[in-house]
Amino acid sequence: MMFSLQGRRALITGSTRGIGRAMAEAMIAAGAQVVISSENEADTAAAAAELGQTGIACDVRDDDALAALVSGTVEALGGLDILVCNAGITGKAGPFASIDMGDYAQVMAINLRSQVVLANLAAPHLAQRQGCGIFIASLSGLRGNGAINAYALAKAGVAQLARNLAVEWGPKGVRANAISPGFIATELSAPLLANEAFMARRMTMTPLRRPGTPQEVAGAAVFLASAAGGFVTGHNLVVDGGTLITDGS
Repeated sequence: MMFSLQGRRALITGSTRGIGRAMAEAMIAAGAQVVISSENEADTAAAAAELGQTGIACDVRDDDALAALVSGTVEALGGLDILVCNAGITGKAGPFASIDMGDYAQVMAINLRSQVVLANLAAPHLAQRQGCGIFIASLSGLRGNGAINAYALAKAGVAQLARNLAVEWGPKGVRANAISPGFIATELSAPLLANEAFMARRMTMTPLRRPGTPQEVAGAAVFLASAAGGFVTGHNLVVDGGTLITDGS
């Protein structure tokens, strides 16, 4: 029962595919009701139907749409106990010296600003039943990188957001944590998975010598949302096969 989410109500952004979809499936399996959401109405409706859950499309760049997402979730489920801010984009690769500031603005809006807005909208509901927020950061926000610019910067901000919210929300019994996945085998990473030279180099940097799976990230989310993680707050849980701590040997 420590990992049960029976009777809990969750909202997961970016949950029609990849890590977000895996988190939705895992939380449903643990007993939660989940609102599925992405910016694409057709994808959202299809994923929600497949999972037997409520779907609410939302462009997380739009503050009014975020407010409607939260109010729609509360109306559909009767409340909100678990917020998972997962929606994000990688943006254009390259160094800061040649950064496209329009792309930078979009990456920051989707990956960081939207999480701040959504957290504030959800907070009053989470406080009613000592809920929790889970904010998806990234290994890239914990290491230097010459090509992942705005994305890494935004994800570092997401981890700090979780820490700040843990301090703000803690007295009300509400927890806030981040998850930082490493290299995970998803549809979006398929081109890298097919690149033998990249994989050979990248796996030497990972002690477990393999990519992670979306389900392994989802397991971490269930832990943080459940009673098993009840005394964990302000933490950035790294799910990376050991990449962060290795010396490459």
